Amino acid sequence: MKKPIIILTGPTAVGKTALSIELAKRIDGAIISADSMQVYRYMDIGSAKVTREEMQGIPHYLIDEFLPEEEFHVVKFQEYAKRYLEKIYADGQIPIIAGGTGFYIQALLYDIDFTKQECDSAYRKALEKLAAEKGSVFLHEMLKERDAKAAEAIHPNNIKRIIRALEFYEESGGKLISEHNEKERAKESPYNFAYFVLNDKREKLYERINFRVDLMLEQGLVEEVRRLSEMGYTKDMVSMQGLGYKEILRYLEGELTLEEAVYILKRDTRHFAKRQLTWFKRERDVIWLEKDKFSYQENAILSSILETLKERHIISSERFKKECL
Repeated sequence: MKKPIIILTGPTAVGKTALSIELAKRIDGAIISADSMQVYRYMDIGSAKVTREEMQGIPHYLIDEFLPEEEFHVVKFQEYAKRYLEKIYADGQIPIIAGGTGFYIQALLYDIDFTKQECDSAYRKALEKLAAEKGSVFLHEMLKERDAKAAEAIHPNNIKRIIRALEFYEESGGKLISEHNEKERAKESPYNFAYFVLNDKREKLYERINFRVDLMLEQGLVEEVRRLSEMGYTKDMVSMQGLGYKEILRYLEGELTLEEAVYILKRDTRHFAKRQLTWFKRERDVIWLEKDKFSYQENAILSSILETLKERHIISSERFKKECL
């Protein structure tokens, strides 16, 4: 029998963290974070990292596990998440994958093979040099010439993924990473899963994003980024390219006023949420949880989730009855 797994995702600031914790409390679950920033230590405010108090005793994995100078990518996420899945199953709990990085979720859910080929470090360094000299858009145009579908799927600012796609083309003798990924995505999941996407009306989501940024500033985002900079973390690091960090770093380095940095941060976070939703709309077997259709009642959303989990035999009837008492 396939082992159970629950996905709870959605755009940034929609309320995934609180809902995932309430769900875990109801079904004796444990949470694996599918967030590319909360995995880093010292980066708490800008990543909207779940606090120990907010966890309410629910086990959380892939939070605070890497230093900002360490590389964290989809292959590492797969490796660590699989390890934690085994621990959660051994503990008799149900795993909940919670977070907004759709690429990570897809990689785990369908056990995507990223084909570890021998990497030509000289070619990678040449691409990194090109990116530094001519910018990520130049590299994106290179990719568009070789693999238009991949270029469409990868944001022009995502240098790491652009380079990986170009490397794949070079290393495989002209094979397209878009075709490879399509074949991988067509695979059947090895898990008995339910894939929930929490969503809200665009105007309300954007209000929440703006409010969250304002709250981050009140909580000390500028001081957090300044401290990271004093610790030696620079804009060249992948971690410091995260939303909230690169904009405030530009302010601290005198490139922007604080007002300009905050404006860019809010705008880019809204754009990021839009890209996340585009990603989730392309995924298979997704169950959309539109908050307004539940009159913004968390208990109603949880009840709907529990009904689905029972129907799909992800939770047993006994556990379902107990949790609904």
